[in-house]
Amino acid sequence: MRVRRRTVWFMTLLSLVAVISVYYLVDPAKQFNGLTIFTDDTLQQTAVTGVTDQEATKEGETKEVSSPSHLFEEMRMQVSDERSQLRLQLEQKIGSQEYSAEQKNEAYNEMDSLIKQESAEAMLEMLIKSLGYSDAFVKADGDKVSVTVMAEELSKSQANEIIYLVRTEMEGANDVQVKFSANNNY
Repeated sequence: MRVRRRTVWFMTLLSLVAVISVYYLVDPAKQFNGLTIFTDDTLQQTAVTGVTDQEATKEGETKEVSSPSHLFEEMRMQVSDERSQLRLQLEQKIGSQEYSAEQKNEAYNEMDSLIKQESAEAMLEMLIKSLGYSDAFVKADGDKVSVTVMAEELSKSQANEIIYLVRTEMEGANDVQVKFSANNNY
């Protein structure tokens, strides 16, 4: 039982290292500075401008700001919550005495494929961003892959380039759907 948990954690960490490595190989110009996390620059910028992420004032009116980037983050959080619940169910199934070894093995394999799917989605998002898009959201469900990119418009050749990238990077991606979300600034 402990070996399986260690294996799951090892695979998770290995996937994370692979994703981070690809990110730095694709975009080495950006250097991570861990100290920026602890600075108050973002708080100072908010205090100077008087504008928060949630509200923007214009001529005395208060408007809700709805940035596509925030929408992408909401979609990521929703998918993450769903998968966390699924992962919890699978972990409970693996740790339970009520299931046979075959059923536990199936749950373990499903958890392993879920980890691989998540890392493949994250890698695809980074690769699509490297094509020049400011943000991208990838969600795979079996052989169906849905890609949403942040762009004012998306030509057929750009969509075909994304479809080709998805099909080369993800095994079994037969049905790839590409959508775009306009970057509307308020």
